Amino acid sequence: MRYYLIAGERSGDLHGSNLIRSLKKVDGEAVFRCWGGEYMQEAGADLAVHYNHLAIMGFIEVLLYFRKILHYLRFCKKDILHFQPDVVILIDFAGFNLRIASFLKKKGIRVYYYISPKVWAWNTGRARKIKRLVDKMFVILPFEKDFYRQFDLDVDYVGNPVVDAVRKHEPDNSFLNQREILNREKYIALLPGSRKQELESVLPYLIQLASSFRDVQFILAGIKSLPPQLYAEVDQASNIAIVYDRTYDVLAFAQAAVVTSGTATLETALWEVPQVVIYRSNSPITVLIARMVIKVKFISLVNLIAGREVVRELIQKNLTQEHLHAEVDRLYTDEAYRNRILSDYAEVRNILGNEPVSEKAAVLMMKYLRN
Repeated sequence: MRYYLIAGERSGDLHGSNLIRSLKKVDGEAVFRCWGGEYMQEAGADLAVHYNHLAIMGFIEVLLYFRKILHYLRFCKKDILHFQPDVVILIDFAGFNLRIASFLKKKGIRVYYYISPKVWAWNTGRARKIKRLVDKMFVILPFEKDFYRQFDLDVDYVGNPVVDAVRKHEPDNSFLNQREILNREKYIALLPGSRKQELESVLPYLIQLASSFRDVQFILAGIKSLPPQLYAEVDQASNIAIVYDRTYDVLAFAQAAVVTSGTATLETALWEVPQVVIYRSNSPITVLIARMVIKVKFISLVNLIAGREVVRELIQKNLTQEHLHAEVDRLYTDEAYRNRILSDYAEVRNILGNEPVSEKAAVLMMKYLRN
């Protein structure tokens, strides 16, 4: 069968790549084309467009780049029709993917959604739209099945693919032999995110943080596909080393971590690294709208899954140098605090389970396609 996958950021690209490998096991004649990145390309998909071209965050930012988004929507529709897939698999990326789903519905092309948009956090009305446009939904957070049941939508909970990705990765500590890191027993991982806007917002805080811990080594997980000038200021910090495209290796040996809110918060928890979650938008209007529409108490996946605060979140005005320094110092030195977080991580892992997620999703997709 012919599969077309669409992901709008790095974690979706990673999970899409594992799904592609699993689909190959159940469909020996599978052919793949994707909107994604290096991960899906390495898994065997023909890459139509890299997600970096549409890595746009925020309400106002979407309006500013609306013409660009429309251009890529038109291109995507034409590309799908030219490829003639048996099914299009959408991965999160709601604003773009739901428009594509509407187009596909009119064309009679099957639509599967793998990794639900966060409609439970804001804009819950989108659940009705998903019910109308999507043939099958495969969710990855335990509470999502009950959420969609409110809208008379039966979805398949397959487990969380981050569990798969972490379990499959074999850590390689060879990067520790870099000159900048040599002779440092412990280090703090910095995960500033994979989007340009995220880096521009949080890097100044991370650089200042490192300057206040002169005797501590920091390793920043960089993304090679992003413009190198985004990391220019980091290069001037004597105790920050940048390691590109090896986030899991950086986490595997870290003592603590500072993580921009997103999938990375759950990845950090599964690598059992005590963390503080940060997030900041530089757009006042985006912040104002977010406060009006967001319906959840937490923004990090770790806290959302646990249903309570497992790790501290420093968001917007709470992200100050004073708060960040105090929390990092506690994560790095307070053994009792660290152990409490690690104990809570174990609870999160138990909630998620340990099933092979991408394999389960692939088997279900193949079953539905054949029927």
